[in-house]
Amino acid sequence: MSNLLKDNPFVSIVTLNWNGTDVTCEFLESTKSFTYKNYEIIVVDNGSKEDPTERILAGNYSNVKIVKSPVNLGSAGGNNFGMRHMSPNYDFCFQVNNDAEVTPDLIEKCLEPFYTDAKVGAVCPKIRFHHHPTIIQYAGFNKMNMLTGKTTAVGSLEEDKGQHDTPGYTHSAHGCAMMVSREVIEKVGMMAEKYFVYYDESDWSARIIKAGYKIYYQAKGLVFHKESMSMGKLSPLKVHFMTRNRIYYMRRNASTGEFLVFAGFFGLLTVPKTILRFAKNKQWEHLKAFMKGITWNFTNSKQSVQ
Repeated sequence: MSNLLKDNPFVSIVTLNWNGTDVTCEFLESTKSFTYKNYEIIVVDNGSKEDPTERILAGNYSNVKIVKSPVNLGSAGGNNFGMRHMSPNYDFCFQVNNDAEVTPDLIEKCLEPFYTDAKVGAVCPKIRFHHHPTIIQYAGFNKMNMLTGKTTAVGSLEEDKGQHDTPGYTHSAHGCAMMVSREVIEKVGMMAEKYFVYYDESDWSARIIKAGYKIYYQAKGLVFHKESMSMGKLSPLKVHFMTRNRIYYMRRNASTGEFLVFAGFFGLLTVPKTILRFAKNKQWEHLKAFMKGITWNFTNSKQSVQ
């Protein structure tokens, strides 16, 4: 910790705004409580209908820079856009969702593991639901199931009674709040933009681990996330991206053998089961989105801008 205090590293916080200025301002308001002061906040306006600049500047938030994309670049592309606008002297990038609210010592707690363990390449704090503040959303990720192409969060929907208060390595970072070192970004590259949304942080985590680094769950750091505890209404758009990116992730990260087993599972079980479910419920747009997500993978290479 002494090295951390001595080095006083510069942290670039990147957050995305897409037609959500109220929520973004609430996030920025929460950053006023930060006890760590050597940081900047890059607000990426991701093709919003209304320019948020005037309202954000009126909030007198510290060290905020607004950069604008004329189109919605998605989560991966938007975060990359923000990273390209970080100060040249940054030491760490801290991606935080605009629908999160932070706690005072969050930056220090997320920096600590980098200074105590040279293997650490990315750090995520504990995440609890904002509207149910004692309920855990994330306390690490379980290992990706290479048969199904899915994973689950450790502690998900559990009441926080201290059962996940032990920090340590985990299998993937969470896109709501993840701090990554400059060394990792320069060695591994940024996020794969083809994902647009969903699975992008899982892919980045897999690449970080493959490069020899570790993902660290920092139980002493805390973020509150305004995401719903339930899955909510499953839109055709979500069906499309979840389907296509589940397959895309496996194409990029599974071995040949693993992918063949996954393809068999997906083709023989997931496809007929999903078709029957959407047809039974007469959710034709959802079915169309599901099939579109599959066929996308036949016409797009696994390479991506990053």
